[in-house]
Amino acid sequence: MLSYRHAFHAGNHADVLKHWMYSLVLDYFNQKDKPYWVIDTHAGAGLYSLDSTVANKTAEYVDGIQRLQKTQAPDAFAGYLQAVAAAGNGQPNLYPGSPCIASYFLNAADKLRLFELHPADATLLEQHFLPQKRQVSIQQKDGFEGIKACLPPPAKRGIVLIDPPYEVKDDYARVVDCIKDSLKRFATGTYLIWYPRLQRPEPQQMIDKLRSLNTDYLHVTLDVQQPSADGFGMHGSGMWIINPPWTLRQTIEPQLAWLASTLAQDATAHAACEGDQR
Repeated sequence: MLSYRHAFHAGNHADVLKHWMYSLVLDYFNQKDKPYWVIDTHAGAGLYSLDSTVANKTAEYVDGIQRLQKTQAPDAFAGYLQAVAAAGNGQPNLYPGSPCIASYFLNAADKLRLFELHPADATLLEQHFLPQKRQVSIQQKDGFEGIKACLPPPAKRGIVLIDPPYEVKDDYARVVDCIKDSLKRFATGTYLIWYPRLQRPEPQQMIDKLRSLNTDYLHVTLDVQQPSADGFGMHGSGMWIINPPWTLRQTIEPQLAWLASTLAQDATAHAACEGDQR
């Protein structure tokens, strides 16, 4: 399906959770003076205008990134907020998608591999990263398939972000299949999987299957409101990270209560963290 456009949701509470954790992982990889690859299976358009008609159809960013920007955020959010500010290049109300977040942290020897199936978004990616075409590769292709040719990366260090729109139920199963295949090719990679928290069985079924893979993992959830009475809509989101940096939990866990309070849309908002790191 090609109907999903992330511009409607750019900068919302789910982006904040995803991109904050992504930034922490990228920053950790930079602590070693060794090159690495970043692979993004569902890259989107890369950069979004929060002044656009599309973004303001739902204006989800108002209860997401704008709340963080109006607070005195803890130091743990500094890198993420700096990446957001840098993406605007002096222009207000621009929000970076995951490709631009990654680009902010990359060093000259690192590589970024982006997959985006939607033709309009793939074109926007190409235009945005044209000056970096030696470092950034963009393919208009199904990322679940495209990732196979990237693993293992020549650098033997890598971060993989998997965040499909989950518009179709098959995406949940495809995530699990993708991770199983990817771990066979590149067992030591760090994999970040974003997913929506919904009142339907597929998200929990996916998490149960990921847990059964018996890998080191960190699982973080953020619910900003109670599930709706009619059973529809996303009340929160989660991140499942395989082979997380050993410092990640101790960085994230103390900030979760503050994050849930800051992004709360009702009194039930809460965040949680659990994991198995050996």
